[in-house]
Amino acid sequence: MASYRTPTQEIQFILNDVVNAGRLAAEIPAFAEATPDLLNGLVDEAAKLGEEVIAPLRATADIQGCRWDNGEVTVPDGFANAYKMLSDGGWIGLASPIDFGGQGLPYTLAKVVDEIVSSANVAFALYPGLTAGCFEGIHASASEELKALYLPKLATGEWAGTMCLTEPGAGSDLASVKTRAIPQEDGSYRLEGAKIFISSGEHTMTENIVHFVLARMVDSPPGVKGLSTFIVPKYMVNADASLGARNAVVCTGIEHKMGINGSCTCQIAFDGATGYLVGEPNAGIANMFVMMNNARILVALQGMGLCELATQNAIRYAQERKQGRSISGKTTADVAIIDHADVRRMLLRMKAINEGARVLAYDSAVFVDLSHHHPDAAVREEAQDWVELNTPLAKAFITDAAFELGSLAVQVYGGHGYIREHGVEQIVRDAKILAIYEGTNGIQAMDLVRRKLMLRGGRLPQRFFARVRAELDADPAFSYLTAPLSTALQALEDTALWLTASFKERPEDAGYGAVDFLRAFSLTYLGWAWLRMVKAAANHSDPVFRQLKTATAHYFASHMLIEVPMLCSGVRAGAEDAMDLPAEAF
Repeated sequence: MASYRTPTQEIQFILNDVVNAGRLAAEIPAFAEATPDLLNGLVDEAAKLGEEVIAPLRATADIQGCRWDNGEVTVPDGFANAYKMLSDGGWIGLASPIDFGGQGLPYTLAKVVDEIVSSANVAFALYPGLTAGCFEGIHASASEELKALYLPKLATGEWAGTMCLTEPGAGSDLASVKTRAIPQEDGSYRLEGAKIFISSGEHTMTENIVHFVLARMVDSPPGVKGLSTFIVPKYMVNADASLGARNAVVCTGIEHKMGINGSCTCQIAFDGATGYLVGEPNAGIANMFVMMNNARILVALQGMGLCELATQNAIRYAQERKQGRSISGKTTADVAIIDHADVRRMLLRMKAINEGARVLAYDSAVFVDLSHHHPDAAVREEAQDWVELNTPLAKAFITDAAFELGSLAVQVYGGHGYIREHGVEQIVRDAKILAIYEGTNGIQAMDLVRRKLMLRGGRLPQRFFARVRAELDADPAFSYLTAPLSTALQALEDTALWLTASFKERPEDAGYGAVDFLRAFSLTYLGWAWLRMVKAAANHSDPVFRQLKTATAHYFASHMLIEVPMLCSGVRAGAEDAMDLPAEAF
């Protein structure tokens, strides 16, 4: 059965030696106590919780799933106890402000914990993850009265939270949302409508569930400009935060899915439910995207968790499984499959992606902290540029990688990987949804080419190009990596300029090449990540760690970074042939 051990050495190496999370304590007064020693200690504690409490529920929850009966949902055995341990330990509100009952620690640390929990059991991770996301949405936009009433209970995890966007006729196209909000004399609203695919939408692990709902006021304009956000609690909340009557929010069913079976994915009906406006009328998209953008980084960390789970289990199995003779003829006895060249190829690919993706994910989290809390406005501005650039890269690349690495893990296991007994096929099933929810990866790619390349006069990608070029020094020890990285960077910059220029006349070119461009951008980012890692590892006290980092960087440079010019060439080929085809020709 697949098992999980937190890669504490790797996590601490990335945090302390590569992304420099220590600057958060050094430069941000609110985080002065969040020193590397404190962060390392909390990672160790989170590791115990993930390994000992949450990971053992992974396989049984997949088999048991959630059960729906007459509006009530029962989650898998053990989930309620694990959730209570997270809540009681202050883990759910780790990055929430102290004023509202949180721990006031860096967002970066919360995302590291999200990775650990997702590796242990990604289906379980959705419950605390959505609660923290609901807190963020309300904190960013709600009135002080609503914040005081709802946020303390969400920060502690005593109440759970959800995000309610999708409807049967409104998936990625939120302009089609039909749920109505009708004003009432007491200042509240009556909500009528239905939502689907609502993670954590109904359960009894907490005494209340707070739904953050996108709906349309009766007198609002059509399209996305007429959407607003509302708090709709499962149970009404009195002025002293005690609970009143059950609200008219009903779970009408749950989905039976390919994966994440321990997560209840609900159909929700608002049948005259009482809700409260969050923020200004018709500002719903802006309000929701505060939550959604952070949720996309959360999903990237879910993908990171599955990348790690797939990689460490594939390595462990390859070291233990004996099968076949050495191709070199050095021995006539069966060897561990890790001694077969093709297996090593797969494992190095997994390590190259997994460890490089962690830098991308942790970079993104550090930039979120800097953008929100740094005392220097110029630093905040630059960090926000990086957050906006990194979000589609991290969400799309890392979640695609989770599916790819899950598939490679199955391949390493061979036939044993295809059967349920060993638990790696579950990684593939659990991973696929990550590329779909919180905006499909195609939408992330379009966000990159349609918006992020052009935002603020093209400043976002220019910051990236300049930062990477500044690190392409002439040290011959790293030329195996800097040479292909320089080539990739030039191809990427040329293609970014081509996309920006051609978008005005042939926007289909951007749509057709967006996914390949995002992959090219992400691989270049990982090239930069690997350059930073091998430079940092050169001073590492463990010689085996140094050797493995260098070997993996060599693999990435020679087998993956070289994909970038090819991908960029395909993007610049345009979409004319494909888009000129009549639809019926397919």
